[in-house]
Amino acid sequence: MNRQKTARWIIYLAGMAILSLGITLNSKTGLGVSPIISVAFCVSTIYGLNFGDMTFVLYALLVLAQLFLRDRSERLDTLLQLVVSLIVSRLLNLFDVIIPYDPAQHGLVPNLVVLAIAIFLTGAGVALTVNMRLTLNPGDGIVQAIAQKVGWTQGFAKNVFDIGCVCTTILLGLLLSGKVVGIGLGTVLAMIGVGRSVSLVNWFFQEKMCRCAGLEPRNPVRRPRT
Repeated sequence: MNRQKTARWIIYLAGMAILSLGITLNSKTGLGVSPIISVAFCVSTIYGLNFGDMTFVLYALLVLAQLFLRDRSERLDTLLQLVVSLIVSRLLNLFDVIIPYDPAQHGLVPNLVVLAIAIFLTGAGVALTVNMRLTLNPGDGIVQAIAQKVGWTQGFAKNVFDIGCVCTTILLGLLLSGKVVGIGLGTVLAMIGVGRSVSLVNWFFQEKMCRCAGLEPRNPVRRPRT
């Protein structure tokens, strides 16, 4: 394996770890989790199940949905997302153990600070993994599959999918426990902030990380001429 390919995998795996850390911190703020994992968080909270395990189940369902949306030629790449799902879910459990943060012991301001860090880390993790063009995580994969199937832009498909996740989580919470679980201010901020964080990381580092991995940037950030 040459140096550039090694760098590509290092950046990709670092992105997965950063993404998992961001998701874990988000879930610990008590302010609501990001839309894409809100269903897993809601079910795990209501029934006392392991959050990482429920995230793996959710991701597996997203992979299954992609098998119906994508062409047959893409099925192997789609199935590889199960490996990503397993790694991310194990990292979620690991970070959950080593970060014993209790939002009830802190005020609103500290929880908001942790939320801001979580949103930035989630966006940074997405930027690193997507830019390396290896296997997508199922959350990004299902959005891409929907966009390609329906003919929507990636951004619009992401917005529609996020809203669908939030509505499903609210409905599940009301039906299973009589209250909304996992949806709050943090959910709204994550819907806005993760995308902005991806753009911020790409603004400063996209060209550098792609060059390090021997890749040409896709949709490179256009910087104003000085």
